Amino acid sequence: MADLRIAVLIDADNVSHQYAGPLLEELAKFGRTTVKRAYGDWSGENMKGWKDKLNKHAISPEHTFAYTRGKNSTDSALIIDAMDLLYSGNVDGFAIVSSDSDFTRLASRLRESGKTVYGVGRERTPRALQEACDQFLLLELLGTVDPATTTAADEPDEPGEPEAAPDLPNLQSLLTRAVNNAAGEDGWANLSSLGANLRRLFSAFEPKRYGFDTLLPLVEAQPFLVVDKERQRVGLKGQVTQAKPAARRAPAKKTAAKKATGA
Repeated sequence: MADLRIAVLIDADNVSHQYAGPLLEELAKFGRTTVKRAYGDWSGENMKGWKDKLNKHAISPEHTFAYTRGKNSTDSALIIDAMDLLYSGNVDGFAIVSSDSDFTRLASRLRESGKTVYGVGRERTPRALQEACDQFLLLELLGTVDPATTTAADEPDEPGEPEAAPDLPNLQSLLTRAVNNAAGEDGWANLSSLGANLRRLFSAFEPKRYGFDTLLPLVEAQPFLVVDKERQRVGLKGQVTQAKPAARRAPAKKTAAKKATGA
């Protein structure tokens, strides 16, 4: 939906400035980013890299002091602004840019109010937050960070042991359910409908997470699927109705020669 008005709310304490451009470019595919705000304690050394990105991409900085370590006032400020925007009625969707599971309830609440919610975070983002969004985009797949321009101060301050990335859903099970949901009476599912259903079942679905650049080569590699490349459709092997070849038309019977005039 090209006219979708999206509010982009960035947890800058939790996300490196290196992703600012790539994530906004990706979100522009879904609509117009009419609100762009980044939240954090801008007095911190680790936030200096954000300055140029804020100016370049017209992102409004929202300052929140980190009064106590471990008690993140950034989360509270972002949540309050999100609810204000919800009730203003001026946006159609939200992009919550964070890997923090504390935003799970916010994402669910916004969806309950009929808003489209895009999550943007790292692969290790807890599954609860990923599934609370209509679609979850992985920062690692949006663009390449240049290691030569990245310093330790660029990385978000995250105390404690890093969380492991949640396990991916079983691909065969996921594809089987998605094909069944999208297929017509003949057992065939349009490729674009299949992609939409995959993201409904697993909001962070991306072919690259399973080792493929796009959806078509992914489904072609599955032995339990049959792919009609010409018609861009997919079905479960043994459960599709193959189109019958067109019947040959019988040659037209020759009409008897007309008798000579006046016979």
